[in-house]
Amino acid sequence: MKKVVKFGGSSLANAQQFRKVAEIVQAEEDRRFVIPSAPGKRFPGDTKVTDMLYECYHMAEEGEEFGSMLQSIKARYDDIIKGLELELSLEEEFKKIEAGFKKTIGENYAASRGEYLNGIIMADYLGFAFVDAAEIIFFKEDGSFDSEKTEKVLAARLAKYDRAVIPGFYGSMPDGSIKTFSRGGSDITGSIVAQGVHADVYENWTDVSGFLITDPGIIENPEVIETITYRELRELSYMGATVLHEESIFPVRKEGIPINIRNTNKPEDAGTWIVESTCQKSKYVITGIAGKKGFCAINIEKDMMNSEIGFGRKVLNVFEDNGISFEHVPSGIDTLTVFVHQDEFIDKEQQVVTGIHRLARPDAIDIEADLALIAVVGRGMKSTRGTAGRIFAALAHANINVKMIDQGSSELNIIIGVTNSDFEEAIRAIYNIFVVARL
Repeated sequence: MKKVVKFGGSSLANAQQFRKVAEIVQAEEDRRFVIPSAPGKRFPGDTKVTDMLYECYHMAEEGEEFGSMLQSIKARYDDIIKGLELELSLEEEFKKIEAGFKKTIGENYAASRGEYLNGIIMADYLGFAFVDAAEIIFFKEDGSFDSEKTEKVLAARLAKYDRAVIPGFYGSMPDGSIKTFSRGGSDITGSIVAQGVHADVYENWTDVSGFLITDPGIIENPEVIETITYRELRELSYMGATVLHEESIFPVRKEGIPINIRNTNKPEDAGTWIVESTCQKSKYVITGIAGKKGFCAINIEKDMMNSEIGFGRKVLNVFEDNGISFEHVPSGIDTLTVFVHQDEFIDKEQQVVTGIHRLARPDAIDIEADLALIAVVGRGMKSTRGTAGRIFAALAHANINVKMIDQGSSELNIIIGVTNSDFEEAIRAIYNIFVVARL
């Protein structure tokens, strides 16, 4: 068996955490390829190294003295090296970084150095080979990920090593310059490596014991999801669940590789398994609840709208012409509602209203702001009667008015619209009816 293991920033914040990671890697021979993030926060109020690098680089861009800040970053790594009792120096690496900052070589380069340096330390500590991600992960000229070139080069390069450390978060452009993924992109690197080496499992180690049913900031100690499918995770990630970068699903899904979310500080916990499909039934009818605030609804009314061919296309064309993407479009016989992100819409609202009137000739348009969308996701809903009814009953009992409900044909998720002010209470009501009531 072959495992790729990725460790988040909290798992590598200091020497003590590095030791935990080493014990985890060495506990199983199958853990052969390690993807480290940059050092995260050591304690509440601390600063992540990546944020320090961004700040340091911006100082360099502004022509300010940045040497002391760079030394503070170096001190973070020196503390880790000293704590691990390694005969390793990053002096030359920091000289290169300083030179790069002076030349303002690029923000992506600056941000990537956190993972790069952690990778050097991790490889030295484990006795693994170090492979620079810039040499095996590639982007196209337009900045999009070059999967074809990456798959070919990565597979050939890593085939030479039985064990290796590959820094997360970045790759290289055609001209050799560094390009990063979006924040949290080390998850994507781990997934790409898992696909490239044909891993049997991709373990993603973080500071929680798996994927939680809902936001612990709203529900105290929510239950952990034992098994979740790629599709369920995609729905929850899109609606705000943040344990795993949503784009990291695609490479492993292509190969059918399961992901195991684990806790570095509690390695004995089984965590959450993310799989393509499973015959295992969910512990509860629902798998997870996630949501976002900050939407508005544009309600469009027109008599006999349902018989007018092309009406929906005309309306959505207006949003497209104004560079606004839509989230959901529930409709009735004479009504159509478009849900959009309020911050994208607010500056263009009158252009959109005018455009809809000109193209679609509606009877009336009404805009409602400060709305939230909540996704209730679960493969178990398909075979369970009355799920929507239970959701409505729970919300009614909590005196919450439902602004919108939308269910896809797959019956995998139900989207509910409520006001921003009812968001947290709505999630509590749904969690209580499906989870607490079953405990």
